[in-house]
Amino acid sequence: MSEAVAVALADELRHRGLKGARPGANTEPGASGAERRMSGGLGAKKVDVTWATETDGLLLAISVKTINFKDEATGNYQKNLTNRRSDMLMEAVTLHRRFPYAVLAGFFFLDKGAASDGTLRRRSTLANAHSRLQLFTGRNDPAGREEQFERFYLLLLDASPTQVELTCQAVGRPNESIPLSDVLDDLLALTAQRNPDFYEFVEGRLQKAS
Repeated sequence: MSEAVAVALADELRHRGLKGARPGANTEPGASGAERRMSGGLGAKKVDVTWATETDGLLLAISVKTINFKDEATGNYQKNLTNRRSDMLMEAVTLHRRFPYAVLAGFFFLDKGAASDGTLRRRSTLANAHSRLQLFTGRNDPAGREEQFERFYLLLLDASPTQVELTCQAVGRPNESIPLSDVLDDLLALTAQRNPDFYEFVEGRLQKAS
């Protein structure tokens, strides 16, 4: 699932002006469907979605993680939450150490059941995810903590053979849903803000500064 999400996100970024965003769709001439391997401060790291240029290096990256299945023993979705978090935080440190101005977003997909798998003794996986990830979002200063993401989102997925419903929440704000288009607008606006001499954000697209 994460590979399909990465391809869809990169395709949308290319439509919004980020030429060369990867992975590329298999139908796109000359595009690579593979995630990009980036040199980081702690060694090379494969990154799900990236936009980088030869002159600027990494400008925008999106890390995609998923938990789609219940643990049979506990009946909830929380078993791999801590491991996924550790993977994402190491990715943030690795990339920010080499590219401190890069905008890094975390997209953590959970099955819709993660919002209702709580019991009298424990909160739902979604509630726990908000609590355990909220320290690692909101990196608004390029000199900020390396393990933080600029933006971090939890996405509840309700998929069936006929339709897909998605609910997106900023980490730490469990009572607010955000359209995915607004999320991408925010990421591109922040990318332009970090690179004002070269890019500007205009009507949903990133373009060269005028």
